Amino acid sequence: MTGEEAAGPAGPKLLRLLVFVGGGFICTAAINKWRQLEQKAILQKQQGNPLTDNSANTVQKAVE
Repeated sequence: MTGEEAAGPAGPKLLRLLVFVGGGFICTAAINKWRQLEQKAILQKQQGNPLTDNSANTVQKAVE
């Protein structure tokens, strides 16, 4: 056996190719969306929450 398929109609092969390519597009879109969400979370973390910063400063002033 050489692993090659028997010659037949091109329909199933074309359908498998389209499914494979479509799956690639879907995976790429999902990866890009995940990266976008991670980047947004990092930016929010860097900006910080003013309420949290004020409470930390208040506790620090009370200790001094």
